[in-house]
Amino acid sequence: MINTLYLPEIREMLAENDTDGLREFCTALHPARTAEFMEGLSPQEVWSVLDHADLSLQGEILSYFEPHAQAEMLEVRPPESVAPVVATMSADDQVDLLGEVGEETAEQILACFTVDERRDVLRLSNYPEGTAGAIMTTEMARLSENLTARQALQELTDQAENLETIYYLYVVDEHGSLHGVVSTRDIVSALSKPQKRLNDIMETEVIHASVMDDQEEVLRKMADYDLLAIPVVDEELRLVGIITHDDILDVVVEEAAEDAYRAAAVEPLEETYLRTSVLTLSRKRGVWLAVLFVGAFLTTFALEQYQGDLERIPWLVIFIPLVISTGGNSGNQSATLVITALNKGEASVHDWWIIMRREIVMGLILGFIMAFMGLILALFKSPSVYSALVVPSTLVLVVIAGTFIGSMLPLMFKKIGLDPALMSNPFVAGLIDLFGIVIYMKVSLFLLGEVDPAAMP
Repeated sequence: MINTLYLPEIREMLAENDTDGLREFCTALHPARTAEFMEGLSPQEVWSVLDHADLSLQGEILSYFEPHAQAEMLEVRPPESVAPVVATMSADDQVDLLGEVGEETAEQILACFTVDERRDVLRLSNYPEGTAGAIMTTEMARLSENLTARQALQELTDQAENLETIYYLYVVDEHGSLHGVVSTRDIVSALSKPQKRLNDIMETEVIHASVMDDQEEVLRKMADYDLLAIPVVDEELRLVGIITHDDILDVVVEEAAEDAYRAAAVEPLEETYLRTSVLTLSRKRGVWLAVLFVGAFLTTFALEQYQGDLERIPWLVIFIPLVISTGGNSGNQSATLVITALNKGEASVHDWWIIMRREIVMGLILGFIMAFMGLILALFKSPSVYSALVVPSTLVLVVIAGTFIGSMLPLMFKKIGLDPALMSNPFVAGLIDLFGIVIYMKVSLFLLGEVDPAAMP
């Protein structure tokens, strides 16, 4: 969001060429705040401000701009001018940033990098999106297992300037294979014992991720073990990078947004809402609206089959919305609970029998609660007490059907390799509406008969 309070001041400093004021603006605030206050400036104006900061600070501030703003900034200056700024950023941020600009611009910027910098970026960019390799950084502490504590501390001092974090220090052998992990505190504590080597004090049971692990699995590991960072290894268990807590926070936000889209039967967006074209939004929404439309049509078709019965017992029409909405709500609740359990690793498709039993029991409990409420309402709207029994009887069955369908569909989609979050809600809604109508009319005809004068208004 554009901060209109500071923009006039910044522009005034630019107009007056207030070097001291612009330098203080860049250095006095956290880089995230500096970037926030510059939203609304043109890319050229942003660069005019950033020129008053050193290269590393320019890179930090640049990393906090929105991706589209970063891309615009890289496009307005020659590659040889922006490359030194981009080079100060971590490798994973460089990959994200260069992915936002045109291919030609990215290649020109990469051509200005050193061989090692270019190799890191190209290697990270080869990993599929959504994997551990795609979000890791290669800037981690890597220490030989034969170092003493004092040697390790000296080595850490030499590496510190280029490291993402020094909380976890990873111990490797001569081939780069991950053997253990130590903390900075462990090394400092061991300084009193000069002969102690890292392989004597390191923790050998290291929680790690593989480069091709899904980012959700990495998120789950870091949450389960309360890790600030997690090492990433290749197929041969060689240490190739780490994923830090700030990277995983981005994953949390991304996954939460995707889950929200899927819950509303909308395919996740690649860009922000305001930068996604109307045609793209229409396509992503239209597919599932069409599925829901077909479900609604089937419900209409089912309702048409009972048109004669509804004309004969017209008061039944009053409770149709109540019946199908109650069933749909119970089904969506069950689907949401099961999908969340699947995403968090709390349940799997192998637990289907336990899940089904639990949901049917819950369906009975909730069904009787809804039935009691429905009976009170039906007594005021139906022609007789006996007729009113149609509504509570139906609600018990519809809620059980809703909890069953809502819990089993996500497991079925997961089993066949489809996304349960995206697929479940449209089908749950359509199926429960259809079954709700059929159950309601079957119960009505069973209790009231083909022609029941007591049921007539």
